[in-house]
Amino acid sequence: MPRSRAISLGLASALCGLWLCALPASPAEPPWLEVHSAHFTLITDAGEKKGREVALRFEQMRAVFATLLGKQRLSQSVPLTVLAFKNDKLYYQVAPLRQGQPIDVPGFFLPGEDQDFIVLNVFEEESWRAVAHDFAAMLLNYNYPPAQGWFDEGIAEYFSSIRVDNRQVELGGDPELQASVTEDMLGNQRDSHPPKSLTELLGGQVWLPLPDLFSMKHDTSTRNQGTHHTLYYAESWIVLHFLLHEKKLPETGAYFDLVLNQHVPVEDAIQKAYGMSSAQLEQAVKDYFHRQTALLTAVDSASQTNPDATFSASAAGPGQTLRFPASLGPDDVSITSKALPEADERALYAEVAIQIPERRDVGLQVLHGLASAPTAADVKFESKKAERRPGEDPDLIPTNAIGSPIAHRILAWDHIQHGEFEEASTELADAAALNQRDMWLRYYLSVLKYRISQTKHTDIQGLPNMMLDLRAVLEWYPELAGAYDLLALARNEGGSTPAAMQAERAAINLSPRDELYTYHLAQIYVSSKKWEAAQVVLDRLKASNNPQIVALAKGLIEQAGAERKYGIPLGAGNVPAPKLAPQKSPFDVLEEDAAKRDAAEKSGQSSGPADNRPTKFFKGRLVAVDCSQAPAAILTVTAEGAALKLRAADYRSLLLIGADDFSCDWRDRQVTVNYKPGGPKDGEVVSLEVR
Repeated sequence: MPRSRAISLGLASALCGLWLCALPASPAEPPWLEVHSAHFTLITDAGEKKGREVALRFEQMRAVFATLLGKQRLSQSVPLTVLAFKNDKLYYQVAPLRQGQPIDVPGFFLPGEDQDFIVLNVFEEESWRAVAHDFAAMLLNYNYPPAQGWFDEGIAEYFSSIRVDNRQVELGGDPELQASVTEDMLGNQRDSHPPKSLTELLGGQVWLPLPDLFSMKHDTSTRNQGTHHTLYYAESWIVLHFLLHEKKLPETGAYFDLVLNQHVPVEDAIQKAYGMSSAQLEQAVKDYFHRQTALLTAVDSASQTNPDATFSASAAGPGQTLRFPASLGPDDVSITSKALPEADERALYAEVAIQIPERRDVGLQVLHGLASAPTAADVKFESKKAERRPGEDPDLIPTNAIGSPIAHRILAWDHIQHGEFEEASTELADAAALNQRDMWLRYYLSVLKYRISQTKHTDIQGLPNMMLDLRAVLEWYPELAGAYDLLALARNEGGSTPAAMQAERAAINLSPRDELYTYHLAQIYVSSKKWEAAQVVLDRLKASNNPQIVALAKGLIEQAGAERKYGIPLGAGNVPAPKLAPQKSPFDVLEEDAAKRDAAEKSGQSSGPADNRPTKFFKGRLVAVDCSQAPAAILTVTAEGAALKLRAADYRSLLLIGADDFSCDWRDRQVTVNYKPGGPKDGEVVSLEVR
């Protein structure tokens, strides 16, 4: 999206000093707000009205993109947080730099492994349009199978022409069309000599042959740095323009299956999918382009002396070729807001900064300051010490933690990302002591356990607690693909491969383009000795454009071959992996404290003789479950003519393997059960494995 005003470079430079030092708002300024809609969290100092407007615009854009893909529902496999600043000052102090100056667009997108961020300068009208291209690319990654570069960039360019208000959506114009006249901060107009728009590029150059366009490799890592005013973007855009308006996305999906999964040559795949040759399809697209007179009209209008005639925020540009009523309006979206403490806002601001290389040092400085400075809550520190119960271990909970729990949490994740596991563990312990209810801590701890195991080539430490943590995280954010992936890896290591496959497929469904998840599925196949299924997946990964994935796939193929030959699981170098003794994590210590308190309370209420009956093992078929006296359940298990009636005192707390939750409707399932015998044909269930 082009800006209507040029940035004063001197002003921008002056604002790039020690940002955040003057962050505390004056009493006359509106407080920082945390705004929540159905799918987004927004942090803003622009007031509740503007915050609600921005949240609504993103919900509207999300709904429009779902319509383009023909989907009723979109996934968001990592949370998205939007930071919306009311003026240039804070925005310029955190924005990425280009040639030493802040970028000259009013918004940018930061992808992350744990969450995504969008940062906006809402002083500019329609600032959300500046991130529409990246917003579309993000949603495409989470909701469409792997495709070719022309498709991804084409649909993102098409979507980035969007304009939306409370009543109407406009789509289909030239997203790279810029006015020939710009206005600076003093209102002075000048001829800007903009680069050629996509329409001009298509009208003045020989097109790339369609097979060449479809075969070109495209590096998305340079999307934010490079120009979109190229023939590659122009032709990708108009091809998608044609496919969307002619309703040919189903044929396009068939094309990708042929060319990417079945490895059919591009020319043959085009013929089979679209029912025409590449030359015929190219001509159809060209004919379509020449019929779009509104696009050519927009190019002429952009050269007029009044730039607002084309780029007004309240009026549609003449290049908009599709208008339809907005499916969501202010009354259709539930939006709530609450005040955000200044320390939390500063921590989130710094979280964005540390992901931008030129801002990282200052961001870390702010986070360390927030993590070490006492907060209002820390005044209770002495009273907490005084409230300890007699005999309680004084070192069990690190109650000496002070500062912002969010800052500790952000620092912990940063340490994890840089392989600094001891430092990450310390920060997680402090964050958990200050706010144990923060679900991010459970997720980060699970990531930490997994990465330590990978680095040391050992089993995951604290595996049962890790699985409990991940299930809690997924209750909090059910679409977090990374949590499903970690749960799959934990279940696989715990020996429950059916449940591991289920969780890994959930991760892949939520993020179908993450090849690491597909690789982990292959690992699970190997663990369960499903050699043929593993080979199919690994053969596909060997053709990846990611060298790391290719290397991993080749290594797993070699490992699987050795395991088939020798019959035992092998680690790196085809030797048995070393094992480390289980160790407690900081979060485990906190949970053990809670468990000790619960046990002490229960022991004070009742104490009975220990159950010294031996635990027996029975493998058979679960034929019936009787929950008529819930929460107790009677399980009938048979094998080779023998039948057992086994009682679970409370099926809600029954230890399960191979299933997340117990079901009273289970029938005809292969099970393995550990139980305490009551007689020859009955007993009490200890654990149940469902296969």
